[in-house]
Amino acid sequence: MVNPDRRRTDRSRRRPAGTGTTAPRTPRPAPAEPRLDGPVLELDVERIAHGGVAVARHEGRVVFVADAIPGERVRARVSDSGKASFWRADTLEVLDASADRREHPWSEAGVDRAPERRAGGAEFGHIAMARQRALKAEVLVDALARFGGIERAVEVEAVDPALAPGADAELGTGWRTRLRLQVDAEGRVGPYAARSHRVVPVASVPLAVPELTPLAPLDERFAGAHAVDLVAPSVGNPWVVVDTGETTRGGRRQRVEEQVGDRVFGLDRGGFWQVHRAAAATLTAAVQQLVDADLFDPRAANHDLYGGVGLLAAAVGDRFGETVRITSVESDARATEHAGANLADWVGARAVTGRVDRYLDELAASAGRTERDRLRAATVVLDPPRSGAGRQVVDRLAELRPRQLVYVACDPVALARDIGLLREHGYELDELRAFDLFPNTHHVEAVARLTVHE
Repeated sequence: MVNPDRRRTDRSRRRPAGTGTTAPRTPRPAPAEPRLDGPVLELDVERIAHGGVAVARHEGRVVFVADAIPGERVRARVSDSGKASFWRADTLEVLDASADRREHPWSEAGVDRAPERRAGGAEFGHIAMARQRALKAEVLVDALARFGGIERAVEVEAVDPALAPGADAELGTGWRTRLRLQVDAEGRVGPYAARSHRVVPVASVPLAVPELTPLAPLDERFAGAHAVDLVAPSVGNPWVVVDTGETTRGGRRQRVEEQVGDRVFGLDRGGFWQVHRAAAATLTAAVQQLVDADLFDPRAANHDLYGGVGLLAAAVGDRFGETVRITSVESDARATEHAGANLADWVGARAVTGRVDRYLDELAASAGRTERDRLRAATVVLDPPRSGAGRQVVDRLAELRPRQLVYVACDPVALARDIGLLREHGYELDELRAFDLFPNTHHVEAVARLTVHE
């Protein structure tokens, strides 16, 4: 068994503690296991779709095919034919390869493996890095047009290599500072297979930062455990934490520290923090740049919603100085405790525990004229969970009418839907940046500024 204290000096999921909601996650039902006996089709791949799969057609029916690139012709096995309108399929063989196809940097996830044995979590690894970013931009552009009613070109920016020592920018490896390995009924450790809850034993974890790779217990057994978490904070030692469901050997609530620039943030080891080593610094800089200084009032009722341990509230404070008033709102009480300590540099900063929708309802119900004026002058940063802020939060924000919104998003469709809702209330998208904070996956992070156009 692994000694939970086995570690070396010196860091993700959207989300395990930092810039977004840290409320306990409701376990999702296990996905239906893919068919292993479905028909095999030859498909011409047309375009990329949200979720990391490509789009092809067979006899008029849409087929979402994994491990393919637009422009390719592939042989693919149907893994799910349960929907009348579309099927799902897995690439078995590439008949006509794209010039952007490359050898997967994680051999256990490559197309030469049977689909049921391919490690999940690196679904874009067979694509050259520049094309990965271009495909992510296509998905974001399409989502903005379809759900936000906006035609806009988008570039997905690569992370500054100087912010991610130890990562390989060309391969897209060595960036994950938090890694969860699943444990099957026999105690074997590994990631889930793609779109499955089947554990796949592997011999490597190339997306993990170099500090974690020698600690990953890939050849050990953990009878009765649910998962094994590996955490490498930027300050101090990395950890191996065994989750047994009832007890977590090594503890999840022990305090760790993450450094962003000159500032250090405390948080629970099992709390949420951005997964890419450079993500916190990248998002801090992006939020600071997107806040329009001409619209910013340090004395207004500024807010950081879904504030986690205060990363983005601190970004605002560091840009505009110690007189800034800002309230961080987070549903997880432990994260709020940390946020209170992390924001102590600003006399006007406070951290509130509460669900954002309920907090805004109470704020709208109780605010007098003076407070409403301060809210109308406010800058609101929000970093909601993957599902987005949603209509209730958007409607309440629009009622309170803050001067500018800076929206951090990890899901292009959720972002586009919320932008569409905000546009119904007179807000418009002024600026948008996107970042490749999840190399070799389909995920992309975006930061948008919206202001009232009346």
